[in-house]
Amino acid sequence: MIVRMRRTALWAVLVSALALVAAACGGSDNGGGGGGSAAKPTQEQEASAQKQIDINEKPLDQVKQGGTLRWAVDQFSTQWNWNQLNGPEASTSQVLYGVMPYAFIADKTAKVAPNPDYVTSAKAAKSGSGQTVTIDINPKAKWSDGTPITEKDFETQWQAMRGKDSKYQISSSTGYDLITSVKQGKDEREVVATFSKTFADWMSLWSPLYPAKYQDTASHFNSGYLNKIPVTSGPFKVEKIDKTAKTVSMVPDPNWWGAKPKLDRIITRALEGDAGVNAFVNGEVDVNLLPIDPSSYKRAAATKGGVVRVAGGPDFRHFTLNGTSPNLQQQEVRQAIAMSINREAIGKADLTGLPWPARTMDNHFLVNTQAGYQSNSGAVGKFDPEKAKQLLDQAGWKQSGAYRTKGGKTLDLRFVIPVGVPASKQEGELAQAMLKDVGVKLDIRAVPSDDFFDKYVIPGNYDITPFSWLGTPFPVSSAQSIYANPTKDDKGELQIQQNFARVGSKQIDDLMDQAEQTLDQNESFKLINQADGMVWTEVHSIVFYQRPQMTAVKSTLANVGSYGFAQPDYTKIGFTSSPS
Repeated sequence: MIVRMRRTALWAVLVSALALVAAACGGSDNGGGGGGSAAKPTQEQEASAQKQIDINEKPLDQVKQGGTLRWAVDQFSTQWNWNQLNGPEASTSQVLYGVMPYAFIADKTAKVAPNPDYVTSAKAAKSGSGQTVTIDINPKAKWSDGTPITEKDFETQWQAMRGKDSKYQISSSTGYDLITSVKQGKDEREVVATFSKTFADWMSLWSPLYPAKYQDTASHFNSGYLNKIPVTSGPFKVEKIDKTAKTVSMVPDPNWWGAKPKLDRIITRALEGDAGVNAFVNGEVDVNLLPIDPSSYKRAAATKGGVVRVAGGPDFRHFTLNGTSPNLQQQEVRQAIAMSINREAIGKADLTGLPWPARTMDNHFLVNTQAGYQSNSGAVGKFDPEKAKQLLDQAGWKQSGAYRTKGGKTLDLRFVIPVGVPASKQEGELAQAMLKDVGVKLDIRAVPSDDFFDKYVIPGNYDITPFSWLGTPFPVSSAQSIYANPTKDDKGELQIQQNFARVGSKQIDDLMDQAEQTLDQNESFKLINQADGMVWTEVHSIVFYQRPQMTAVKSTLANVGSYGFAQPDYTKIGFTSSPS
């Protein structure tokens, strides 16, 4: 699955109202995002876009033993089961990386391999039309309650995640739904999983892994890690979850069998909006993932004893359109909305002044710097307000005064954003001006940050909403839950997983299935790009650009910053004697 960020309603460049409207409505009808030709990226911007990782990598003998790391996150999590529908949040992962087991991990080149702390070997073998995966669990691996990690944990997680029981509120069934059985091999430390079809991304599964006793029933799965982390298995353990201070404190687990952590303590602290940047500037936190905002970047970079580490990754900025909203159910209307929005102008507003090129992204699965990337946006991704007006006319929405109406109702849309993020509002104002030009009314509605996903995005209480997806090294399987056609369960309730747009098609599903099942990477790219063209036509969402990872850190910190595709190793993070 792909991770979502609450704070990713991005801070844009502060401009005058006149310039804002000009940027919104100006530009040519060139291909891609429209809005005229982009400025040529600087050498610094191009270098940042090509950088795979920026964490001040240091050998462990140059890292001090001890110290407390204060890490700002964008929200205070309540659901700590990553696999539950409300689980995949960026701030949640910042804690889980230190305390929960990941069977497989990626390096900076996006190569995925078994995590030796938990898995000593793993292999896949073709078996008829499917495959068999055999996993050997590290005999030292155990849970914090002293029980060993065994095949039963893997089997129970598969049972919960395969999508057969709608009571389990899962975030994604991708991969698990292809497994027909998970059984014990030669002993309880060997897992044998049988797949009905080949699944190239099988190393995307069981990461993180949870104890069987917290997944054996739907109630345990949905609520066992709600507002608590009862059992862990990592180099750190949870010392305290403080709801009042909105902090989570982690300390080294003395029963950990792997490499000893350098730090004495890691404290994550939820700070919304400018509060995180202010805390870094004032020396109150040591690490803070910056918003995409030139002012924040400049302030953090100018902070004494601070540095901003920048890298590219599989993350991207977009608007999701709710295809079940009354005014957006018609595909022609969604297409008109997309054609009315100048993607290049919004990208420029967000990225100007940052060490990152303002380059429009035309793919839902692959970012610009990723192998296999190609532009699939077609006519829908082109800024063409005149064509948008024609589509709206054809859909029955006729101009009546400032806005269009049909059946006595105005074509108005709710643009839902988290409160306290000035640029989310500004980005809404850009879209508002663009849509007004074609007769569409856009109402910007700010909601509490902690409620943004749980009460608005996930239940579909919005028409258009902006946020970013943080990708993984698995471009197909991690995105499938976002674009898969929602289905109704036996109660008639729509099961969306992470498809918050609530639109899709069998053709898209079939292409994604074929792409994830082929072992030929070039063929997979071909298939996924075909699917992407259909996603653009469907107007599930409007993609803007590859999102840079910009992390403000103390210059004396090593092995922490912007990881790109890689998963952080918390045992290596620590302080050095001199800034770098």
